[in-house]
Amino acid sequence: MALRHAVLAALLDGEYSGYELAKSFGIGVANFWHALPQQLYAELAKLERDGLVEGRQVVQETRPNKRLFHVTDAGIAELEEFAAAASKPLVIRDDLLVKVQTADRIGTAPVIAQLEERAAAADAKIELLGKIARRMRGGMDEEEFLLRGERIGGYLTCLRGLAFEQGHRDWCRRSAAILRERQTNRAER
Repeated sequence: MALRHAVLAALLDGEYSGYELAKSFGIGVANFWHALPQQLYAELAKLERDGLVEGRQVVQETRPNKRLFHVTDAGIAELEEFAAAASKPLVIRDDLLVKVQTADRIGTAPVIAQLEERAAAADAKIELLGKIARRMRGGMDEEEFLLRGERIGGYLTCLRGLAFEQGHRDWCRRSAAILRERQTNRAER
């Protein structure tokens, strides 16, 4: 997947300025794609040049003018082609896993600390994603929303983000506890 597809998908909900897109990315898309604001602005320019999005100038009296972007028919066709293409299997690439891999040969205190930091970061992300999911559902419970909600794609990706963060948090906590216990057992020998 390229950044272009993530930007096009984010723009399906309506017109956004680059700033609004960056905010939207930081909340809704961040659980599966990370991009810096400057990357988003550069990608919007490419997408507009390729005819996949169209921008329009909005004159504002008390603020600088802004450009709002929306997906064109060509952008929709690009997303349809992307959706039909086979997806590559997920691959984990995480430096923390390399550090844990070395735990039998090096001191574990720094690795344990990093595992605990990651677990705390996952807790914060779980809380944020939970709020986003509740906001998306409005007053509906999850089952009702999944059956009758207007747009569930973003909700389903939010659920995936929640499951990922919960699994990651649980693995970090368990790994830290195991390493801590092994460290204690070695010290007692």
